[in-house]
Amino acid sequence: MNVNIYVADASHVAYADAICELVYKSALERGTGIAKRSPEYIAGKMISGRAVIALDNGELAGFAYIETWSHSKFVANSGLIVAHKYRGVGLSKRIKKKVFTLSRKLYPNAKIFSITTGLAVMKLNTQLGFKPVTFSELTDDKEFWKGCEGCVNFDVLKRNDYRMCLCTALLYDPAQKSNSKITPVLVSAGKSLIINPLIKINSIISIKSK
Repeated sequence: MNVNIYVADASHVAYADAICELVYKSALERGTGIAKRSPEYIAGKMISGRAVIALDNGELAGFAYIETWSHSKFVANSGLIVAHKYRGVGLSKRIKKKVFTLSRKLYPNAKIFSITTGLAVMKLNTQLGFKPVTFSELTDDKEFWKGCEGCVNFDVLKRNDYRMCLCTALLYDPAQKSNSKITPVLVSAGKSLIINPLIKINSIISIKSK
């Protein structure tokens, strides 16, 4: 087994039908919702460079793609899927990290969110810094919620006026993430070390007060 994960491009369009079939079978097995996507839709994500694909010497092993909403203020990592024979070996985690990294690279200021019924996906998102939120904190773009119409649980979402469903919503906010840590005392800058300005100021105040 030699699985490599790539940022998908036009050369991978031939896998679109197999990906859709894999998504459909997974939805049936789980008995929970996975929004349906057409081969044309999947191919579009590949051509635009907003998808990742896992291949084992040319055999499809897994896939995930990126969607943008509210003028790219929100990004969704969607459609994470792994073929049967490649499950249980950590591939879903590798794919999740790859599509997350791609999302941060393409849309560094966007909030990244996920709605899922899968416990494994929830755990992966949590490890990447996602926090559980209510649906009201996600995009209000009607096109996003329209995409849920292909899910078997859509009637649950609709009955609750799009405020809750069987899915759990998780959100990664880069603004909160960047403000969550204080700058270290020493920061590496090439071969030199720079003293944290806050520490330096406090030292000066302390000296003057003596």
